[in-house]
Amino acid sequence: PKTDIVFLKVHKSASSTVMNILFRFGEMHNLTFAFPLGGGFQLNYPHHFLARFVQGFSPQSPRRFNILCHHMRFLQPEVQKVVPSSAVYFSILRNPVQLMESSFVYYKGASAFSRVRSLEQFLSQPYRYYNPASGDRHYARNLMTFDFGFNPDGEVSPGRVQLMLKAIEASFDFLLISEYFDESMVLLKEMLCWDLDSVISFPLNSRDSSTKSPLPDSVVEKLKAWNRLDWEIYTHFNRTFWERIDRDIGRERMRREVQALRERQAELARPCLQGTGSVVPKDIKDSSLRPLQHGAARILGYNLKEGLDQELERTCRRLVTPELQYSSLLYKKQFSPQPP
Repeated sequence: PKTDIVFLKVHKSASSTVMNILFRFGEMHNLTFAFPLGGGFQLNYPHHFLARFVQGFSPQSPRRFNILCHHMRFLQPEVQKVVPSSAVYFSILRNPVQLMESSFVYYKGASAFSRVRSLEQFLSQPYRYYNPASGDRHYARNLMTFDFGFNPDGEVSPGRVQLMLKAIEASFDFLLISEYFDESMVLLKEMLCWDLDSVISFPLNSRDSSTKSPLPDSVVEKLKAWNRLDWEIYTHFNRTFWERIDRDIGRERMRREVQALRERQAELARPCLQGTGSVVPKDIKDSSLRPLQHGAARILGYNLKEGLDQELERTCRRLVTPELQYSSLLYKKQFSPQPP
């Protein structure tokens, strides 16, 4: 199994669920994480990543970490200072239309969104509300482009788009697609030589459907145009994703693998979870399993069954522990005060 990993955690793209998979794998195999300084949750985001933002990194004695997966704005020369040269690089993409709808609800307090009632209103005159010079502009335009380290307000010429796609292909071994999450997990398992249980997950940081609303076609087209760079990234890597499946696995085997993954997930959900799955925040009984609530979104969580034996309880709890709590737990473990 590969144990040196860089995961670029792209906002609002099922990346918290992927992070949970990496946390569990790292914990189980006693791997080291490149944590943000002081146990924070972002590597000086939204500034470009620098190695000195990592707890325990020092240029004099460069220590290599196994897994780098906290929010960052990608800058490969700096990333290479903290992970081994053999590291596998991957990230995850989401359809920019749904991504922006999610971003609008989650980052409602961002300067571009705070004065509008709806996404339609924002898109009717975006430059009335959007300021390219504001420090939080990236939440409102080409968020994936920004996270990959590029300029979200860059011009969209064919040449420039090609350069950006080539740069991403040169840096990353693989890009997952959140709309095809299960297929992505099968490909990830193959690429990292992991077993099935290592890529099982329950969706984390997902939003209650009561705050989701379907978008009219006219808005969808405006969203694509406004997030044109993201759209170019997504359509290109969505295509190469399926080419990779056809080349490496084949549709028939993929169908069987996805079925096995879902069956194993259901098999774990039965003994682990109360009820039929995720619940709204007020119904989460154990406060340590309550995810951070942000913006106008209602982020769902889980209740574990009571009376589980110790080993099963541990497995189940890790599957449903929200990102911030899990990160803090692992940080304390990795940097526990040394006994005198």
